[in-house]
Amino acid sequence: MQGSSYSSDERLARAAEVIRTEARAIARLEERLDERFVDAVRRILACEGLVVVTGMGKAGLVGAKISATLASTGTPSLTLHPAEALHGDLGRIRAQDVVLALSNSGETAELNAILPIARRIGAGVIAMTGKPESTLGKLADQVLDIGVVEEACPLKLAPTASTSAMLAMGDALAMVVLAERGFDSEDYARFHPAGALGRKLMRVQEIMRTGEKVALVPLGKRVDQVIMTMSRTPGRPGAALITTPDGKLAGIFTDGDLRRVFDSGELARLHQPIDEFMGKAPKSVHPEQLVEAAERLLREHRIDQLAVVDDDGRPVGLLDVQDLWGVRSG
Repeated sequence: MQGSSYSSDERLARAAEVIRTEARAIARLEERLDERFVDAVRRILACEGLVVVTGMGKAGLVGAKISATLASTGTPSLTLHPAEALHGDLGRIRAQDVVLALSNSGETAELNAILPIARRIGAGVIAMTGKPESTLGKLADQVLDIGVVEEACPLKLAPTASTSAMLAMGDALAMVVLAERGFDSEDYARFHPAGALGRKLMRVQEIMRTGEKVALVPLGKRVDQVIMTMSRTPGRPGAALITTPDGKLAGIFTDGDLRRVFDSGELARLHQPIDEFMGKAPKSVHPEQLVEAAERLLREHRIDQLAVVDDDGRPVGLLDVQDLWGVRSG
């Protein structure tokens, strides 16, 4: 291979043309959406098994992304390499599955070899191709037609615009199915617990401290007794929740309050009732509230702990800023 003498402007112009070519291929898909697309959606919604996505080469790589999108948006899916399928992996396909097969030409030998067997197993077949009249198109129950696509490759050989069109059609299919399933942001977060959205949509009850990890102290206890309770509580919480005789939240005593007692220099105050030193209007959240809302409350009031109370105002947990650090780093 010889080096080129293209200028920067020429390189940028070529890159822009590639982008325009691929954009045109995607834009033209809109006019190809018809009842066949609707039928494909119906078939996937009715599928009681998995959507098995398969394709060779670049189409297979695009299929892997489509499969991942389906799986993360409420449609169980896996990818199947056609060549591996011919050597035993066809056992992954079951009668209750739907096979989504990708091939621009529709004449990929390995792909077309496995589809008759998949149909004999009882699986449905959806084809995504640029040639509905191809062998693949004839083997399928439904055809998603991406049309005749001019590749962005200067040689008109490397799959570029055609794979972009496949990806866009796959996204369209997945998003319509998502909407019809009623799949919402909380469902999405359930499948993305380590992602930013998953953390954003977590509930306080998922990360709050509960049970023996919460220092609960009744009104009237001496300050030194409260300190002892906090010290003996697993996890060494930075606060104790003070409760009324009927178990409702009356106040909060934090490490900051303790420092202020010591800073006063009057250690005799350690033997006085906690009622005089606790925060009497503690900020609190409900266990069903979003962690994001709790974090905002901590930040706005520049505090490190929040009481978690139920509908009756009884403490059921404690949220410490350190618990949020664990969520952010997850």
